[in-house]
Amino acid sequence: MSDAIVLLAHGARDPAWARPIEAIAARLRDLVPETPVELAFLELMAPDIATAVELLVAEGARRLRVVPVFLGQAGHVNRDLPARIDAIREKLAATHDDILIELDAAIGEQPEVIEAIAACISQRHGPR
Repeated sequence: MSDAIVLLAHGARDPAWARPIEAIAARLRDLVPETPVELAFLELMAPDIATAVELLVAEGARRLRVVPVFLGQAGHVNRDLPARIDAIREKLAATHDDILIELDAAIGEQPEVIEAIAACISQRHGPR
């Protein structure tokens, strides 16, 4: 089963907003070159999650991990995202019965991310 990763971010009207997420995707591609990585956005930017999943499935992905690039686990991640993933699963089931889509918790709630953000802030703004 071929694995793939979808980094899902909120989206914004200003294209510059996506630069940090694009940088994360680029670095992730360097770290796991054998795993396809696609960006997707919940709103205001393209591609949406359905389009990103369809692209990866067409390229042979069968197990997709959706990683919400959100700081917290709230409205969009708890309510909107599971509903959209369920709709994608339902649509794919008609033609692909071997697709697994897993949804991670918001990346900002991972202990390593919390530690990295706190360390970055303390290095830049701690005692001098």
